[in-house]
Amino acid sequence: MELSPAPAGHDHAAAFADVKARVHVAEASCGRAGSGVRVLVATKTWDADAAVAAVRAGAVLVGESRMQELEAKGAALTAAGARIHVIGQLQRNKAAVAVRWADCVQTVDSLALAQRLSRLCVEAGRELDVMVQVNVSGESTKAGIEPEDALDFAGTVQALPALTVTGFMTIGLNSPVEAAVRAGYRRLREIRDQALIASERGAMDLREAWELSMGMSGDLEWAIAEGATMVRVGTAIMGTRTPPAY
Repeated sequence: MELSPAPAGHDHAAAFADVKARVHVAEASCGRAGSGVRVLVATKTWDADAAVAAVRAGAVLVGESRMQELEAKGAALTAAGARIHVIGQLQRNKAAVAVRWADCVQTVDSLALAQRLSRLCVEAGRELDVMVQVNVSGESTKAGIEPEDALDFAGTVQALPALTVTGFMTIGLNSPVEAAVRAGYRRLREIRDQALIASERGAMDLREAWELSMGMSGDLEWAIAEGATMVRVGTAIMGTRTPPAY
Protein backbone atom coordinates (compact mmCIF):
# COMPACT_ATOMS: atom_id res chain seq x y z
CA MET A 1 0.00 0.00 0.00
CA GLU A 2 1.70 3.18 -1.21
CA LEU A 3 0.01 6.40 -0.18
CA SER A 4 0.58 9.76 -1.83
CA PRO A 5 2.06 12.78 -0.04
CA ALA A 6 0.45 16.20 -0.47
CA PRO A 7 1.42 17.83 -3.79
CA ALA A 8 4.30 20.26 -3.40
CA GLY A 9 3.01 23.73 -2.60
CA HIS A 10 -0.62 22.65 -2.40
CA ASP A 11 -2.74 24.98 -0.25
CA HIS A 12 -5.37 22.83 1.44
CA ALA A 13 -6.93 25.83 3.21
CA ALA A 14 -7.46 27.76 -0.03
CA ALA A 15 -8.83 24.68 -1.78
CA PHE A 16 -11.21 23.96 1.08
CA ALA A 17 -12.37 27.60 1.11
CA ASP A 18 -13.03 27.42 -2.65
CA VAL A 19 -15.22 24.35 -2.23
CA LYS A 20 -17.08 25.89 0.70
CA ALA A 21 -17.73 28.99 -1.43
CA ARG A 22 -19.06 26.78 -4.19
CA VAL A 23 -21.39 25.10 -1.69
CA HIS A 24 -22.64 28.45 -0.40
CA VAL A 25 -23.39 29.63 -3.94
CA ALA A 26 -25.23 26.37 -4.65
CA GLU A 27 -27.29 26.75 -1.46
CA ALA A 28 -28.29 30.30 -2.35
CA SER A 29 -29.09 29.37 -5.96
CA CYS A 30 -31.71 26.83 -4.91
CA GLY A 31 -33.25 28.74 -2.03
CA ARG A 32 -31.32 26.96 0.72
CA ALA A 33 -29.02 29.79 1.80
CA GLY A 34 -27.59 29.13 5.23
CA SER A 35 -28.75 25.52 5.31
CA GLY A 36 -25.33 24.36 6.45
CA VAL A 37 -24.45 21.72 3.88
CA ARG A 38 -21.28 20.09 5.16
CA VAL A 39 -18.23 19.14 3.13
CA LEU A 40 -16.67 15.73 3.73
CA VAL A 41 -13.15 15.43 2.31
CA ALA A 42 -12.36 12.10 0.68
CA THR A 43 -8.78 11.26 1.66
CA LYS A 44 -8.49 7.87 -0.06
CA THR A 45 -4.93 7.12 -1.30
CA TRP A 46 -3.42 10.17 0.49
CA ASP A 47 -0.97 9.63 3.31
CA ALA A 48 -1.59 10.62 6.91
CA ASP A 49 0.24 13.93 6.64
CA ALA A 50 -1.81 15.00 3.62
CA ALA A 51 -5.06 13.96 5.29
CA VAL A 52 -4.16 15.79 8.50
CA ALA A 53 -3.28 18.90 6.46
CA ALA A 54 -6.85 18.90 5.15
CA VAL A 55 -8.21 18.63 8.69
CA ARG A 56 -6.06 21.54 9.84
CA ALA A 57 -7.40 23.51 6.88
CA GLY A 58 -10.92 23.16 8.28
CA ALA A 59 -12.10 19.79 7.00
CA VAL A 60 -13.56 18.28 10.16
CA LEU A 61 -15.23 15.46 8.22
CA VAL A 62 -12.97 13.05 6.35
CA GLY A 63 -13.96 10.00 4.38
CA GLU A 64 -11.92 6.83 4.02
CA SER A 65 -12.76 4.03 1.60
CA ARG A 66 -10.15 1.35 2.29
CA MET A 67 -9.80 -0.17 5.73
CA GLN A 68 -6.08 -0.86 5.27
CA GLU A 69 -5.60 2.87 4.76
CA LEU A 70 -7.86 3.75 7.67
CA GLU A 71 -5.81 1.52 9.94
CA ALA A 72 -2.68 3.37 8.85
CA LYS A 73 -4.16 6.87 9.23
CA GLY A 74 -6.75 6.47 11.95
CA ALA A 75 -4.59 7.50 14.89
CA ALA A 76 -3.25 10.62 13.17
CA LEU A 77 -6.68 11.69 11.98
CA THR A 78 -8.24 11.15 15.40
CA ALA A 79 -5.47 13.10 17.10
CA ALA A 80 -6.05 15.97 14.66
CA GLY A 81 -9.73 16.10 15.65
CA ALA A 82 -11.22 14.62 12.49
CA ARG A 83 -14.55 12.87 12.41
CA ILE A 84 -13.97 9.82 10.26
CA HIS A 85 -16.62 8.40 7.95
CA VAL A 86 -16.33 5.16 6.00
CA ILE A 87 -17.49 5.99 2.46
CA GLY A 88 -16.32 2.90 0.56
CA GLN A 89 -17.85 -0.53 0.37
CA LEU A 90 -17.13 -2.27 3.67
CA GLN A 91 -16.52 -5.99 3.83
CA ARG A 92 -17.66 -7.77 6.97
CA ASN A 93 -14.17 -9.10 7.67
CA LYS A 94 -12.86 -5.50 7.78
CA ALA A 95 -15.65 -4.19 10.00
CA ALA A 96 -13.46 -4.24 13.11
CA VAL A 97 -11.23 -1.54 11.63
CA ALA A 98 -14.26 0.66 11.03
CA VAL A 99 -15.46 0.14 14.59
CA ARG A 100 -12.00 0.99 15.92
CA TRP A 101 -11.64 4.32 14.11
CA ALA A 102 -14.82 5.53 12.43
CA ASP A 103 -17.48 7.86 13.77
CA CYS A 104 -19.89 6.81 11.01
CA VAL A 105 -20.18 4.09 8.40
CA GLN A 106 -22.10 5.52 5.45
CA THR A 107 -22.14 2.36 3.35
CA VAL A 108 -24.35 -0.11 5.22
CA ASP A 109 -26.10 -2.11 2.51
CA SER A 110 -26.74 -5.55 3.99
CA LEU A 111 -28.21 -6.92 7.18
CA ALA A 112 -25.17 -9.16 7.66
CA LEU A 113 -22.86 -6.13 7.69
CA ALA A 114 -25.15 -4.21 10.05
CA GLN A 115 -25.31 -7.15 12.43
CA ARG A 116 -21.53 -7.50 12.38
CA LEU A 117 -21.06 -3.80 13.16
CA SER A 118 -23.63 -4.00 15.94
CA ARG A 119 -21.97 -7.02 17.54
CA LEU A 120 -18.50 -5.46 17.39
CA CYS A 121 -19.78 -2.20 18.87
CA VAL A 122 -21.46 -4.00 21.75
CA GLU A 123 -18.23 -5.87 22.45
CA ALA A 124 -16.26 -2.60 22.32
CA GLY A 125 -18.77 -0.76 24.51
CA ARG A 126 -19.38 2.00 21.98
CA GLU A 127 -22.12 3.45 19.79
CA LEU A 128 -21.76 3.92 16.03
CA ASP A 129 -23.59 6.17 13.58
CA VAL A 130 -24.47 4.51 10.30
CA MET A 131 -26.16 5.47 7.05
CA VAL A 132 -28.03 3.25 4.65
CA GLN A 133 -26.47 3.21 1.19
CA VAL A 134 -29.15 3.21 -1.52
CA ASN A 135 -28.60 2.46 -5.19
CA VAL A 136 -30.79 5.17 -6.70
CA SER A 137 -29.15 4.93 -10.14
CA GLY A 138 -29.97 1.27 -10.77
CA GLU A 139 -26.42 0.76 -12.08
CA SER A 140 -25.10 -2.74 -11.43
CA THR A 141 -21.63 -1.33 -10.73
CA LYS A 142 -22.89 0.54 -7.68
CA ALA A 143 -23.57 -0.93 -4.25
CA GLY A 144 -26.63 -0.16 -2.18
CA ILE A 145 -30.08 -1.26 -1.13
CA GLU A 146 -32.84 -0.98 -3.72
CA PRO A 147 -34.88 2.21 -3.14
CA GLU A 148 -38.11 0.33 -2.50
CA ASP A 149 -36.44 -1.67 0.29
CA ALA A 150 -34.49 1.16 1.90
CA LEU A 151 -37.07 2.37 4.42
CA ASP A 152 -37.82 -1.03 5.94
CA PHE A 153 -34.12 -1.89 5.92
CA ALA A 154 -33.28 1.32 7.79
CA GLY A 155 -35.85 0.43 10.44
CA THR A 156 -34.33 -3.01 10.84
CA VAL A 157 -30.83 -1.58 11.23
CA GLN A 158 -32.02 1.00 13.74
CA ALA A 159 -33.40 -1.79 15.91
CA LEU A 160 -29.94 -3.35 16.29
CA PRO A 161 -28.00 -2.61 19.49
CA ALA A 162 -25.37 0.17 19.45
CA LEU A 163 -26.24 1.50 15.99
CA THR A 164 -27.98 4.78 15.15
CA VAL A 165 -29.20 5.38 11.61
CA THR A 166 -28.41 9.03 10.91
CA GLY A 167 -29.47 9.15 7.27
CA PHE A 168 -29.03 7.84 3.75
CA MET A 169 -26.14 7.87 1.30
CA THR A 170 -25.86 7.32 -2.44
CA ILE A 171 -23.46 7.60 -5.36
CA GLY A 172 -25.19 9.47 -8.15
CA LEU A 173 -25.90 8.27 -11.66
CA ASN A 174 -22.84 8.42 -13.90
CA SER A 175 -24.35 10.77 -16.45
CA PRO A 176 -23.90 14.36 -17.69
CA VAL A 177 -27.69 14.75 -17.87
CA GLU A 178 -28.75 16.95 -14.97
CA ALA A 179 -32.38 15.82 -14.89
CA ALA A 180 -31.39 12.16 -14.72
CA VAL A 181 -28.86 12.66 -11.95
CA ARG A 182 -31.17 14.86 -9.94
CA ALA A 183 -34.00 12.33 -10.24
CA GLY A 184 -31.90 9.85 -8.29
CA TYR A 185 -31.03 12.38 -5.63
CA ARG A 186 -34.68 13.36 -5.38
CA ARG A 187 -35.55 9.71 -4.81
CA LEU A 188 -33.12 9.54 -1.89
CA ARG A 189 -34.62 12.68 -0.37
CA GLU A 190 -38.08 11.14 -0.66
CA ILE A 191 -36.89 8.04 1.19
CA ARG A 192 -35.42 10.21 3.95
CA ASP A 193 -38.64 12.22 4.19
CA GLN A 194 -40.68 9.01 4.43
CA ALA A 195 -38.44 7.85 7.28
CA LEU A 196 -38.96 11.07 9.23
CA ILE A 197 -42.71 11.07 8.65
CA ALA A 198 -42.99 7.42 9.71
CA SER A 199 -41.07 8.27 12.87
CA GLU A 200 -43.36 11.19 13.68
CA ARG A 201 -46.33 8.86 13.35
CA GLY A 202 -44.73 6.24 15.60
CA ALA A 203 -44.47 3.63 12.85
CA MET A 204 -40.70 3.30 13.34
CA ASP A 205 -37.88 5.06 15.15
CA LEU A 206 -35.79 6.88 12.54
CA ARG A 207 -35.91 10.32 14.14
CA GLU A 208 -32.16 10.79 13.70
CA ALA A 209 -32.12 9.77 10.03
CA TRP A 210 -32.11 13.25 8.52
CA GLU A 211 -28.72 13.25 6.75
CA LEU A 212 -28.46 12.99 2.97
CA SER A 213 -24.90 12.23 1.90
CA MET A 214 -24.98 12.71 -1.86
CA GLY A 215 -23.07 14.64 -4.48
CA MET A 216 -19.38 14.83 -5.30
CA SER A 217 -17.07 17.28 -7.06
CA GLY A 218 -18.78 17.03 -10.44
CA ASP A 219 -22.41 17.28 -9.36
CA LEU A 220 -22.57 18.76 -5.87
CA GLU A 221 -24.75 21.67 -7.08
CA TRP A 222 -27.37 19.24 -8.34
CA ALA A 223 -27.26 17.27 -5.09
CA ILE A 224 -27.62 20.41 -2.97
CA ALA A 225 -30.60 21.50 -5.08
CA GLU A 226 -32.23 18.18 -4.20
CA GLY A 227 -31.57 18.46 -0.47
CA ALA A 228 -28.08 17.13 0.24
CA THR A 229 -26.89 17.84 3.78
CA MET A 230 -23.38 16.53 3.07
CA VAL A 231 -21.28 16.38 -0.10
CA ARG A 232 -18.15 14.29 -0.58
CA VAL A 233 -15.22 15.99 -2.30
CA GLY A 234 -11.75 14.62 -3.02
CA THR A 235 -9.42 16.06 -5.66
CA ALA A 236 -10.79 19.62 -5.49
CA ILE A 237 -9.49 19.83 -1.92
CA MET A 238 -6.68 17.29 -1.75
CA GLY A 239 -5.08 18.18 -5.09
CA THR A 240 -3.88 16.04 -7.98
CA ARG A 241 -1.63 13.08 -7.29
CA THR A 242 1.84 13.17 -8.79
CA PRO A 243 2.43 10.02 -10.86
CA PRO A 244 5.40 7.92 -9.68
CA ALA A 245 8.66 8.38 -11.52
CA TYR A 246 10.08 5.33 -13.27
